[in-house]
Amino acid sequence: MDLHSVENAFQQAVAEEVFPGAVVLVGKDERLVYERAFGYRSLAPHKTAMDLGTIFDLASLTKPLATTVALMLLLKEKKVRLDDLITRVIPMYGVFGKSLTTFRHLLHHSSGLPAWNAFFEEIIKNEKAGRINFVASRAAKNYVYEQIHREKPLSAPGSQCLYSDLGFILLGEAIEVLSGNTLDRFCHERIFKPLGLRATGFIDLTQLRTHRLQAVEEMIAPTEHCPWRKKILCGEVHDDNAYAMGGVAGHAGLFSSARDVHNFLLRMGQCFQGKNDFLPQGLVQEFFKKGESAGGATFALGWDTPSSERSASGHLFSPRSVGHLGFTGCSVWWDLEKNCHIILLTNRVHPSRKNEKIKEFRPLIHDEIMKVLFP
Repeated sequence: MDLHSVENAFQQAVAEEVFPGAVVLVGKDERLVYERAFGYRSLAPHKTAMDLGTIFDLASLTKPLATTVALMLLLKEKKVRLDDLITRVIPMYGVFGKSLTTFRHLLHHSSGLPAWNAFFEEIIKNEKAGRINFVASRAAKNYVYEQIHREKPLSAPGSQCLYSDLGFILLGEAIEVLSGNTLDRFCHERIFKPLGLRATGFIDLTQLRTHRLQAVEEMIAPTEHCPWRKKILCGEVHDDNAYAMGGVAGHAGLFSSARDVHNFLLRMGQCFQGKNDFLPQGLVQEFFKKGESAGGATFALGWDTPSSERSASGHLFSPRSVGHLGFTGCSVWWDLEKNCHIILLTNRVHPSRKNEKIKEFRPLIHDEIMKVLFP
């Protein structure tokens, strides 16, 4: 395979400051066919080279790679069903006309919940008003859960789709209630450890604080120089709300490497084809199917699918593809028909989230790689 055009595109992207650096990994027919690191892991306070094993803050890739799979395991064990009402698990959620919301609605972003809310601002305000160590605490996490329970919906459940962090924060809470475990421990014990994903996990900030631990910063790609945290973030989740909740949440907080994400997709692919019993084939196939939704939304359950125009996946992934983006600059696109995937991990928010050049680069590089894979 001649990948010169791909390598040139990445080198040009680093030169044009699309991102400090990137790790790209391409898999086809259950084989790793291309893996390369470009540019820099960090620009400040020191310039360090990007490494293949670099661990990235995956941001919203937490939704499909952790929260969704955790729920699938609970479905497999019949602890819950997709069309069960959320109020069966979280009774307080049923106010303001939200009582008919199901797990399927939340996974499909059709719950009617708003996309986002600046919960972290209230949490910071509370700490400044005298609640010592409230930011990044279990109490702050519970505060966010309570705010979502009381949230007024923008539409009736199932009537329209709106990508929502709030819905996945709520799913994280439901998983904790159903499993009797914290989301990070459940995911570690039931997903990451069994699948041999050694570089994948949440970084629980309450544990770091209590035990005076420190994340291994030389292995992790730093993200933003954060205006309110007043430092370059490294080994602490970038997402403001996830940070305020202690680093572990259903919508963001997962860290991983390209190789681990690749191994995760291989195992999910085996389940999808009925070759592995980690998850039932029928369940995986149901989750990867685009839902019937109002307004032509592209969501599957916990995943997205390519849109017909201006898709981040480019133009060459088949309609039978699933993928997801993360705010920090990470993405996964997986073509179930052509049996290939492209994992692109970057820290485009280092040192500032205002850099949005990746939006143009991402579809172009996907097309370039797919042209090489399928000439």
